[in-house]
Amino acid sequence: MARHDSFTLTRRFAAPPAEVFALFADEARWRRWFRMPGSGATYAHDFRIGGGDRATAEFRMPDGRIESLENIATYLAIDADRRISYAYVAIVDGIPRWSSLVTVDLTPDAGGTELSWTEQVAVLQPSDASGDQDLQHLRGATPMRFNAMAAALR
Repeated sequence: MARHDSFTLTRRFAAPPAEVFALFADEARWRRWFRMPGSGATYAHDFRIGGGDRATAEFRMPDGRIESLENIATYLAIDADRRISYAYVAIVDGIPRWSSLVTVDLTPDAGGTELSWTEQVAVLQPSDASGDQDLQHLRGATPMRFNAMAAALR
């Protein structure tokens, strides 16, 4: 049985909404912050409703085993400079581990933008009995994405 969860994290950026939105819309900017862990990464980016992203990589585990990673996303709704909604699946060694619906809201504030990231996740094939490890991974990876976005905006 799949385990379902959701979380919302926010981050303020010292850039207008159009610049933060461009981190998703412009492939060169997207590549500055979106990274797959491991080596040999490949990326495809098609930012439009019905389009999507595909990223692959190989990750060497501490025990020497190599995992094949794949992230496949589809854009569901795009409201320029305001909102992006997409669904994605994370695949490890050919097995879908989790799927998520992500909504990114961009709200202008004094001198910048508040980004709100809401993720509704279904852990399909947990890496531990409870799925806790996967949920911790997702919640921990999002602030790292925010850090990479902030660096890409500089």
